[in-house]
Amino acid sequence: MPGAVGAVLYLHGFNSGSASPKAQWVKAACVKLAAHEGQPLACLTPQLSDRPDVALAQAESALFELGDDTLLVGSSMGGFLATCLAERHGLRAVLINPAVKPARFVADYLGQSLVNAYTGETFTIGNAHFEQLNALEWERIVHPERYLLLLGSADETLDCRDALHAYAGCRTLIHPGGDHGFSVLPQYLPALFAHGGWEVPTSLTWPE
Repeated sequence: MPGAVGAVLYLHGFNSGSASPKAQWVKAACVKLAAHEGQPLACLTPQLSDRPDVALAQAESALFELGDDTLLVGSSMGGFLATCLAERHGLRAVLINPAVKPARFVADYLGQSLVNAYTGETFTIGNAHFEQLNALEWERIVHPERYLLLLGSADETLDCRDALHAYAGCRTLIHPGGDHGFSVLPQYLPALFAHGGWEVPTSLTWPE
């Protein structure tokens, strides 16, 4: 495993936002760890479009801004996008309840109008969402050692067994009773940053 990364890129999930709890936990933890260690650790949590192709382009643009020395962190649909970027650019990634074959999930919402609670935007799920996700779908993980999976055993939205199968060989931590929102993420922040090569002090406290 390479040395410590100098940046973190967090990608939120479907119909979520950069102001979501997990995004804010990761951002605050980056600030705290950098201050404690006296080393820079940049962090971006971009607000992504509901359109998968645009969202991936936005995520890749943020990655280019941060540089190749970046740890990708993605939740749910953001985990799918983080996988696309990790495979494309050969980067490490931490995936929180990642969506596997998300076109199947989006198909249940075709024709529905949704409101993003973080931005107030209203959008309608159309065939373009389904087709774009199908086009982005990856075949297999080439380097499983680059990934850390954080899964909730009681995910009410996605079956964690799908991720266990798709990411076979990846380091995986399963939280018993954990939900899709993975509200226990603060407990796993040390493991998240350790995957990015940081030696996390046991004395450091994390956001709650």
